[in-house]
Amino acid sequence: MVNTPHDALFKTFMSHPETVGDFLGIHLPAELLALCDLKTLKLASGSFIDESLRASYSDVLWSLQTCDGVGYVYALIEHQSSPDKHMAFRLMRYAFAAMQRHLEAGHDTLPLVIPMLFYHGEKSPYPFSMRWLDAFAEPEVARVLYDGVLPLVDLTVLSDDDIMGHRRIALLEFLQKNIRRRDLMEMTENLLRLLRAGYTTDSQFRALIHYLAETGRATQPEAFFRQLAGGMTPREEKMMKKKLTLMEWAEIQHDEGRNEGEQQTTLKIARALISHGVALKTIAQTTGLSIEELAEINR
Repeated sequence: MVNTPHDALFKTFMSHPETVGDFLGIHLPAELLALCDLKTLKLASGSFIDESLRASYSDVLWSLQTCDGVGYVYALIEHQSSPDKHMAFRLMRYAFAAMQRHLEAGHDTLPLVIPMLFYHGEKSPYPFSMRWLDAFAEPEVARVLYDGVLPLVDLTVLSDDDIMGHRRIALLEFLQKNIRRRDLMEMTENLLRLLRAGYTTDSQFRALIHYLAETGRATQPEAFFRQLAGGMTPREEKMMKKKLTLMEWAEIQHDEGRNEGEQQTTLKIARALISHGVALKTIAQTTGLSIEELAEINR
């Protein structure tokens, strides 16, 4: 943004605490002014301002304490000589950026950021709404959404029975609800029901196998993969491919009754994980092999 004489004059005046105190005392709505202790005005650090937004604004940001000493307030003052239809939204973007920086500074609660527009353009009065929700095609719908409780999908309070009826999203919900809580063997029946439903794509199935191998907890991993594979009917080619993939994982997990030692089994598991695109860091955590050893295997 090119600085103008307007910018220079504005910032010279608005960088002076007594001047800003008068400005806020005169122009802040009474209910907001009652919250503010103007004697505590402090110019906010430049590092507090989001660099990605800096080019769009010519502004000053002041911090102050509340009159009861609880919480923080910021006064964001932007000056403008040409009306902007989306100015209210732009100010809200800046306000949210200031809130984020406040949290990053170590505070636990959000501050109240008061965006104010200082307008001195040729058009009079200012021609656009300063209610940012009015920028939506359906302001009332936006008000209900952003002034209310945001939608929450809390898997921890959903029953497995309810989840099983959620069609294409059921497998994801069921796994991520139970992956930390239950042994994989306890989930086999429901997993089979969801896989047989035929909603799972090939890429989703591959991701599922990686997830089970990397994140799941099974007292008998080989038995789990074999049981899962054995319960899949080979009526369709895609289902057969899934069955075969599961059998491969069962073989990977199987280290009993073989002549090869524990190290060979670990290497076999590592190679299979690499071939399925699992990250080396994850494989290292799973197998105990070093990144260097895995890099050698991956050559």
